[in-house]
Amino acid sequence: MRWYWIDRFIEFESGRRAKAIKNISLAEDHLHDHFPQYPLMPSSLVIEGMAQTGGLLVCEHSRFTEKVVLAKLPKVVFYSGAVPGDTLTYTATVEYIRPEGAMVTATSHKGDVLHAQAEIVFAHLNDASLGSLFDPETFLRMMRLLGAFEIGHAADGGPLKPPPHLVQAAEGT
Repeated sequence: MRWYWIDRFIEFESGRRAKAIKNISLAEDHLHDHFPQYPLMPSSLVIEGMAQTGGLLVCEHSRFTEKVVLAKLPKVVFYSGAVPGDTLTYTATVEYIRPEGAMVTATSHKGDVLHAQAEIVFAHLNDASLGSLFDPETFLRMMRLLGAFEIGHAADGGPLKPPPHLVQAAEGT
């Protein structure tokens, strides 16, 4: 089972910046336990939404050839809670991408109000023993499902396109 903590991308600039939204709904099971009398989106899941936004940005930049995982959170600050009915807008901006990993700064806004901000460091894992745990086709499917290729822009300003080798693999050719 895959857990997506963003609903769709609304901006995507390869190697630079991405914006995604998350609509918080009372229909989400985790809200009934956190907290029963006052449903609140857990901060850890907001962090995961910001990390998914930034992680897919980093992963796409390498044309899905790197296995990108969250390595550490040097800084995270929350300014308020998020409840059912709120729409969070996550913005991730690349600070650097290097062979060993990457760093993004990310924010979460409720409308025009800053809700949270974070520094997120990702590592590139190239250990063959990880196998299909970080299957590039999985990330390609996630990017398609979340609409990144419909609204995205490549680094040269042209339309964002999936890498041909992954398209062929996904289609079974």
